[in-house]
Amino acid sequence: MAAVAAETRWQLLLVLSAAGLGVTLAPQPPNILLLVMDDMGWGDLGVYGEPSRETPNLDQMAAEGMLFPNFYTANPLCSPSRAALLTGRLPIRTGFYTSNGHARNAYTPQEVVGGIPDSEHLLPELLRTAGYASKIVGKWHLGHRPQFHPLKHGFDEWFGSPNCHFGPYDNKARPNIPVYRDWEMVGRYYEEFPINLRTGEANLTQIYVQEALDFIKRQQAARRPFFLYWAVDATHAPVYASRPFLGSSQRGRYGDAVREIDAGIGRVLRLLRDLGVAENTFVFFTSDNGAALISAPKQGGSNGPFLCGKQTTFEGGMREPAIAWWPGRIPAGQVSHQLGSIMDLFTTSLSVAGLEPPSDRAIDGLDLLPAMLQGRLMDRPIFYYRGNTLMAVTLGQYKAHFWTWTNSWEEFRQGVDFCPGQNISGVTTHTQEEHTKLPLIFHLGRDPGERYPLRILERHETGWRPGCKKHRCQHRVPGRPSQNHLRRPAAPGNLGPRTAPAQRVQPGGHELGTPRL
Repeated sequence: MAAVAAETRWQLLLVLSAAGLGVTLAPQPPNILLLVMDDMGWGDLGVYGEPSRETPNLDQMAAEGMLFPNFYTANPLCSPSRAALLTGRLPIRTGFYTSNGHARNAYTPQEVVGGIPDSEHLLPELLRTAGYASKIVGKWHLGHRPQFHPLKHGFDEWFGSPNCHFGPYDNKARPNIPVYRDWEMVGRYYEEFPINLRTGEANLTQIYVQEALDFIKRQQAARRPFFLYWAVDATHAPVYASRPFLGSSQRGRYGDAVREIDAGIGRVLRLLRDLGVAENTFVFFTSDNGAALISAPKQGGSNGPFLCGKQTTFEGGMREPAIAWWPGRIPAGQVSHQLGSIMDLFTTSLSVAGLEPPSDRAIDGLDLLPAMLQGRLMDRPIFYYRGNTLMAVTLGQYKAHFWTWTNSWEEFRQGVDFCPGQNISGVTTHTQEEHTKLPLIFHLGRDPGERYPLRILERHETGWRPGCKKHRCQHRVPGRPSQNHLRRPAAPGNLGPRTAPAQRVQPGGHELGTPRL
């Protein structure tokens, strides 16, 4: 009812204004545009030091806005991080975790049977109460069954897919992944939306850019505030780009995909300026997790100086590129050393809209507007989860690992390497190693690559003590997850249902949801 009332108010005000009855419209709430990349690494942008300097539009966005070099995802995998963004909550609260395989989830829709629960309040649902029109363009990844459809969870429009562009499949035992416009399936990847795996050619990014431009124009014409969640996936293997961009990068096909995304974002920002709404539009750019080094170098990106990549809780898997842009509001050319999280985009977006987060549940995201607008820094921890295991915590400059693990010896011997060329003895382990009694501590300012654990005598300056018993690290044993919603067991060599040690390192107050993946 609140959503209907809000939309009715907007329509009534517009009608009265058009009728010339002297009604003065209240200032329109700021538009919100979240640009979320797929498997793009911290080191993939020129402004973050990528040597080829092939992202002029994003580099200019940073020059006109604020760079966040210490910005993190909530999980080193696609689905949990996206659930965290749209709910402002850790994935273990919403059920986006597994206890079998510790985050080695199934990815294709034919294997995943869960999704975002109805009990969660997603960002577009809350923004609707303030009159916002909302659209998701690209990858949803919070469930493919009808009850998990994004239009059932607050979005007004959708063009994209429930999952990534895996395939092609045989369309017998496993169909190709569908593409939707709102409720209607308009085709499938590799069929109506072709992707040439040999050449890497696909026009999807161009389609996604046009969807964004059209939506912005329509909402501006209607004088309605908008929330656009632009979740493109060209940088997720198999990477793709359209013909004009193929072969254009010094970095190969992955670089081609990055260049096309950069060009598309440039078109979107120029449109905001041309329409005169740039100063009333909050824009944030980031990625869902670190670059997938398992696909590198041809199909994966760069995590800069950081250790390992996607699927791990080392810095390369969790630290993301992040740029905030709001001309006239966020001071240009600034760098914030605030520890940020993808969950903060939920709370910050609500604050931009003049709304409060839900008070009936724990919200883990912070409002970053004080950091963006006033330069204030807030003390907060960053939790690094893998599945339902709290692997590490960062406080200030210090990071404490309670468990270390990359992937199993069985996988590694088969050529699956999450940390290629980065073997750090006692750190990048292929068995899950426990450090809960004496955490493995790194100073991320001096050692961002997590190569030099602090010696015993150096630990006194950190404030950490054996067992991590202070500064929000009191742990309690949660209830055992009721089930894992996967149709296949954990792969050989994975951790399987080894939940006892994981339960010992849950942070106090983080209630577990039912596993959804």
